[in-house]
Amino acid sequence: MGIKVFNPRSHGLRGATGFDFKEITKTTPEKSLTEPLRKASARNNTGMITMRHVGGGHKRRYRVIDFKRTKIDVPAKVIAIEYDPNRTCRIALIGYVDGTKAYIIAPIGLNVGDAVLSSDKADIKPGNSLPLHAVPVGTTIHNVELRPGKGAQVARGAGVSAVLVSKEGQYCQVRLPSGEVKLILSVCRVSIGQVGNTDNENIKLGKAGRARWRGVRPGVRGMAMNPIDHPLGGGEGVGKGHHPVTPWGQPCKGYKTRNNKRTDSSIVKRRK
Repeated sequence: MGIKVFNPRSHGLRGATGFDFKEITKTTPEKSLTEPLRKASARNNTGMITMRHVGGGHKRRYRVIDFKRTKIDVPAKVIAIEYDPNRTCRIALIGYVDGTKAYIIAPIGLNVGDAVLSSDKADIKPGNSLPLHAVPVGTTIHNVELRPGKGAQVARGAGVSAVLVSKEGQYCQVRLPSGEVKLILSVCRVSIGQVGNTDNENIKLGKAGRARWRGVRPGVRGMAMNPIDHPLGGGEGVGKGHHPVTPWGQPCKGYKTRNNKRTDSSIVKRRK
């Protein structure tokens, strides 16, 4: 898993970097584990844009990832490591002894031929899935469940990981990738290890076109707009002295917007 530097044969390639894909062992996805992925261009059911700067991009098929790991005590073996266009990390195709196949997030150290297991008594090895109460304190984990049986929601991106800090009765303290320490029920399942493809953050796109292939559309500065379009717009020359706000007037860059009283009590330490 490394970074490839392109020869500057064009302005778009000058300074651009990409993956060498040496860890990829299978180039076509498992057809039974893919689904059509229809583009909504970040619009809701009424056609209103709910997320700016999203649209277009290359056609993709969704890879169905097993975030729940519900096949308990059934051994499996890694068949292949694949590229997933829908996420930053790599995915591993595993085959169970009963003949079924599934995709999981590929952590660092998981290779073709390795055995993986989802069990309360599984070894502390990359790719294995266990409940929090069966994991030793200080272990690096990923694919963290927040509610039992809902499936992994936290620490799923390339290169990220969480750490089991302590155990307190039916709850465990987990330090999330953001630095926040959170109380999570000890029956929630986690996977062992750190998510792979750690070089993802070092990739330089090199040109705007590569962002468009990913479905990222251009973003316009508020100061470059007219007053009717943005609170920072208008003025003769370059306007200064504005407080940074969204197009709808809400303060940003440091303004706290979190409002979820239901989970406030589970936060032991706020994120950095």
